[in-house]
Amino acid sequence: MDPAAIDAARQAVVAAKPVAAVVKKQKDTGVWAANLLGLAASKATGVKDVGTIPQYRRLLQMGFPLTGRPFKLADRLLFRLLSRDDDPALLFEFRKMAAGDTHAESWARWVIREASCATLAEAGHIEDPRLRGSAHKVASAVSQFLRSPLSEKPFVKVAGKTILHPEAYPPSWYSVAMVASMPSLQRERAGFTERLGHYLAQPAPKKAYALHVGKKTVKPQHLLLGDPIEADGKGNAKDVPLALHYIELLAKIGALHTAPVATKVLCRLLKDSDENGVWHPKGLRSLPKAINKITYHSFPLATESKSHESRQVDVTFRLALIAKHLGWKLEMV
Repeated sequence: MDPAAIDAARQAVVAAKPVAAVVKKQKDTGVWAANLLGLAASKATGVKDVGTIPQYRRLLQMGFPLTGRPFKLADRLLFRLLSRDDDPALLFEFRKMAAGDTHAESWARWVIREASCATLAEAGHIEDPRLRGSAHKVASAVSQFLRSPLSEKPFVKVAGKTILHPEAYPPSWYSVAMVASMPSLQRERAGFTERLGHYLAQPAPKKAYALHVGKKTVKPQHLLLGDPIEADGKGNAKDVPLALHYIELLAKIGALHTAPVATKVLCRLLKDSDENGVWHPKGLRSLPKAINKITYHSFPLATESKSHESRQVDVTFRLALIAKHLGWKLEMV
């Protein structure tokens, strides 16, 4: 493309109202809403708005320039989160839960490290030694889980409740996103990447479970114990944004062909596309709604209007992006 056209597009992104709304909420410390992982307001955790990591990732998805001030401010914090700095302030929304509880603090720092790794990898810092070191630690922990008997039987019963085994470190949305964004790590740890793909292709457990973190019980919304996509026999996904996000991650690690449900859903979405590749299902009256908030950063990116086209653009874009990751040839029309 013409460099001038690319520059004009970047300026348009910066000036867009949805982008400006995200940038405006960032503090000079680089933090959004005084928390890290919050995907929505939550009275239980004291989170009042979407946090730093999902907002950062959303700006990335919107195409905000990587040299922009919001990223520069947040990068300082994210790289610090990868370090062994034990400052309690770096626990953010987990600070109260972890106070005086070494196990809870260790768990919180691990989750924060995974999320920070994913975010920095998606931002393109894949050759930075600080990120590479932390990424390999995350990959090693997940790899050990995949090789252990816990990968097949990850639960224990405690007081009649189903609890994830305290020594289990299964993949998470963050660790998978990290691997998906680091081709060099995939090459260096090809065996691990292959095992991860096969694990993510299996059906996720349907029974509810929880995590014991110190003295508290936590809902494991960030963990992946298999394919999370729910779909009917025809491949219609219950949560289209989640399905698209998951399919994209599998495509980036070269594991989509091993996942029958994800593949079936992708085929259904492609079948509902017209000859120009535009997603055009019958009876589309509104934009697909996200049930799981984990896709906050990626869907929707376009502002919905009353036009029929505004309901199609996000899914069409995601399908094209997935096709690109799969190595398919795309023709612009």
